[in-house]
Amino acid sequence: MPIDVEAVYENGVLKPAHPLPLQEHERVFVRVRSQTSEIRKTAGIIPWNGTPEALEYLMGPENTPWEP
Repeated sequence: MPIDVEAVYENGVLKPAHPLPLQEHERVFVRVRSQTSEIRKTAGIIPWNGTPEALEYLMGPENTPWEP
């Protein structure tokens, strides 16, 4: 059963924010995804005077100017 876990990376180790429902030494697969949006990661590449939130809204799927 997949679960979403918030964690912090400190000193080379991922530390979960809350206890996990796992057995000691249980092996798991981990997929890591940063909480920082792609828009915030690429800030400054194109000129933009608005806020990151406004750009995220404008670039959102509901505002796509073309048909998929």
